[in-house]
Amino acid sequence: LSSSEMGDVVPRIEERRQNEQDNGSVRSKTWRWESYVEQESMWPDRGRHILAQFDEDSIVVYQAYNAEIAEYAVRRGRFEGCGAFGADRMTWIKPNFVWMMFRSGWASKQNQTRVLAIWLKRTAFESYLENACTKGSAKDFNGTVRLQWDPDHFPNGGKHPTRRAIQLGLKGVTSFINGEDIVNIENISEFVVRQREETFGQGESSLDSLQVARERVYIPHSALARSAINLTLDDQHARGTVSHTPGENG
Repeated sequence: LSSSEMGDVVPRIEERRQNEQDNGSVRSKTWRWESYVEQESMWPDRGRHILAQFDEDSIVVYQAYNAEIAEYAVRRGRFEGCGAFGADRMTWIKPNFVWMMFRSGWASKQNQTRVLAIWLKRTAFESYLENACTKGSAKDFNGTVRLQWDPDHFPNGGKHPTRRAIQLGLKGVTSFINGEDIVNIENISEFVVRQREETFGQGESSLDSLQVARERVYIPHSALARSAINLTLDDQHARGTVSHTPGENG
């Protein structure tokens, strides 16, 4: 997507949602964004945390693909049946938006120019966490979930020195591939490119106007999930907004 193709992206997203409402087909989920600077001041500054956008029954994870896979997934609400999607390969999901931006180069890397916001059922996501392993596979689980804690990143790609971000590798998890675990999929690439070009496209960058996904600290309801991923729970890290209550994430 070039600058000339971008136009007023945020208004276009809102216009599309309004049209859906007018047509009686209101989206079940609305992806939200907020100021990066304001959110960073609230997030924990150290430890292993899941920063995510979530509500009472779903949580957003991100993936980046080429146009063919992304368009298929948005249209069908699943990946099964897409010839370009490697169903036998491990596919990685990331709840942390800024980490996804680091990984995809803000939707600029080859085969990662389309960023998808995928609403997963919270029950499914927590099942992934319960069965996540740093190597091998969990017994009696259909597929493999690989657990990885990586350094979190700043919007410019620099590593956060003390905070870790989670990503999960899924292989052979049929319920994800066929859409059973998925509530909704939205292509947010236009928003991503707009933020990239406005923040980093003019040489010297400033984060003052940068908008990113609205995220809060997500703590799984499942004690088994919390234990399996070795989540940081020893304190609230003062700056962190930590809650089991989905209403606080809006």
